[in-house]
Amino acid sequence: MAAWDLTALLNAADPKAGLAERHIWLVRLMEWLRHAPPPRAAEPGAAPVTTPAATPGEAGTTAPTPRPLVKLRHLLAVLEANPAHRERVQGLMRAFWRDIDGAALFADFGFSSRLALRSEVASRIRQRLLPRSPETADLAELFHLVFDPRDADWIDQLDEPLLARIAALLAPGAREGAAAPPAAAGRNSAARPAVPAPAWDWRGVMLDAVTILVSAIHAAGFAPPLRKRMSPALLADEPFRQLPHAADELRLALQRGDSAQALAQARYLRALLDACRRASASITEHLEEHGVSVDIVFEMDQLRARCERVELLLQCVLAPAPAAELRHLVAELVRVEGHLLGLRDLLARHYSLLARQVAERSAETGERYITRDRDEYRDMLRRAAGGGAVIAGTTFVKFAIAAVGLSAFWTGFWSGANYAASFVLIMLLHWTVATKQPAMTAPAMAARLQVAGSQRSDAEIEAFVDRVAALIRSQVAGIAGNLALCAPLVLAAQAIATWAFGQPLVGAEQAPYVLDSLTLLGPTALFAAFTGVLLFASSLAAGWAENWFVFHRLDSAIAHNPRIVERLGAARAARWATWWRRNVSGLAANVSLGMMLGLVPALLAFVGLPVDVRHVTLSTGQLAAGLGGEGFALLQAPAFWWCVAGIAVTAVLNVTVSFWLAFKVALRSRGVRVRDRSRIGRALRRRLRRRPLSFLWPPRDLPGAAADGGAR
Repeated sequence: MAAWDLTALLNAADPKAGLAERHIWLVRLMEWLRHAPPPRAAEPGAAPVTTPAATPGEAGTTAPTPRPLVKLRHLLAVLEANPAHRERVQGLMRAFWRDIDGAALFADFGFSSRLALRSEVASRIRQRLLPRSPETADLAELFHLVFDPRDADWIDQLDEPLLARIAALLAPGAREGAAAPPAAAGRNSAARPAVPAPAWDWRGVMLDAVTILVSAIHAAGFAPPLRKRMSPALLADEPFRQLPHAADELRLALQRGDSAQALAQARYLRALLDACRRASASITEHLEEHGVSVDIVFEMDQLRARCERVELLLQCVLAPAPAAELRHLVAELVRVEGHLLGLRDLLARHYSLLARQVAERSAETGERYITRDRDEYRDMLRRAAGGGAVIAGTTFVKFAIAAVGLSAFWTGFWSGANYAASFVLIMLLHWTVATKQPAMTAPAMAARLQVAGSQRSDAEIEAFVDRVAALIRSQVAGIAGNLALCAPLVLAAQAIATWAFGQPLVGAEQAPYVLDSLTLLGPTALFAAFTGVLLFASSLAAGWAENWFVFHRLDSAIAHNPRIVERLGAARAARWATWWRRNVSGLAANVSLGMMLGLVPALLAFVGLPVDVRHVTLSTGQLAAGLGGEGFALLQAPAFWWCVAGIAVTAVLNVTVSFWLAFKVALRSRGVRVRDRSRIGRALRRRLRRRPLSFLWPPRDLPGAAADGGAR
């Protein structure tokens, strides 16, 4: 486009050109405005512009004019001084308005044809990857080629005299009186410059777009996923049912030229739109209580955006001098074009409510993993010791699966099944695995930081520090309990097998493999951090599964479905419903974690990524098995102690990575910004200096115990 100068561009304007050629000329014109060198200072339109001050009453400030505005003024000056060029450009614009479908831009641009987030994501990916054709009569399709998201900034700076000059160029041979608007209340039309109406009846096209949008809002309001979740009180006056009739009455009043009736119908239509928005917003309360669906959140967002688009169109149609309203509408459409190219904002916006539900459900579970007094601390040690005993058995099954010599995938699958079965057994016995705690407790910690942007008191800071200390000692108790029973039981089993059968369950030939894989001198730290990511992912799976279970009301279905009740009996069906509602999160977390620990390394190895997992309790069991097979002489080898150091680092990284990721998601899902980090950091360091043992063992006096205990 840089090769096109203004003279060549104006000479290429051909009113008799085909559809695609005319649209290509418009694309080149916009590229020239953005990228061509600005005109010299002596040429028209090159002077700086005075922009209004941000604060009322202040004098204006002089700022450099955006390059597209400078060149736009230059273009208009050239056309106004050259009748031949002006006639060619105006002829091209007449042909453009004759063949274009403008209602598609106002009614469809920025909205998904299917009310599902997955289809919208796929559509945006296609838009980013596939080229667009200028051979189209759909103005919404052409809009993507003509405008760039950055154009909104300079479009907002178009003043009304310049808009009038643009309209004279873009609307040659305008029909007078076409769909003339009523006088808007409280406005002085004489005080604003007149903008000639184009031959293209833009008001009629916008009214067509209003009809299309209202029909879509009406249909969405009666769609079962939304209608069943709206507040009945807000639907009592049936705002969705009245929308099409109100839009039709407004159009008829405008066509008759009845200003008073048109304004009355516009106010009524706006009141209905506001009622529809409030009814749609009430769905959020239902979702927070009964489970979230991202597709429903997406439909709510589409409904709200369509209501706002109707408002923008009404402002343009009803304005006696609509220059400013049209400028605002075009700028908003350009901004929408920018949003249509982004996937991150789309996913973040529509998954935020689901993330919050997942985090809050994890927070409810996480409260059980935080010890507040010495009795709870001892109970955590006992439950963690039970988990360590099960993991001891898991260690031997893991070595047995590896000894079978299956392919990488099936070795990973059965290893994952082994882990999942062990974790589920630990859950059913009400024991615990230490590394599962951080991802569950992080949302519970985030719940303590609900106050955002306000100054927190010293008491609140100290209460949060108490919470952190309780969390850390809970992790210490969990890891200590796991390791305290896992390693001795593995060693005992090795000794018993040697005494009974003459050889250990895991032989000495496995010791080099164990020492080589667990040593801190290798990639153990990286693998331990990656395992922390998997631990975090399992907490997301748990929250998602529970949300899905609640959203589909499966507990009610199990308790009351006639076939299930007939087979199980009413009492047993009720017990099953209660059991599944209470344990679905734990089952999902444990099964997903186990399968990820086994399968993810095998799948990544298939694509050439040699990533493995390092779980502190499983690694301890493997090292104990290697020690039992090689003999206690291994204690004198430096390689053994490098493995011990590797296990210590694994424990830290398993806990910190999973906790940090879960804590970050929980904070974002709640919209919390922690502005007191430095105060919290100083309070933590002060506590560490004065009462370091409080991070390892519950003190006798617990300042936050009463408050925490009441929150359980």
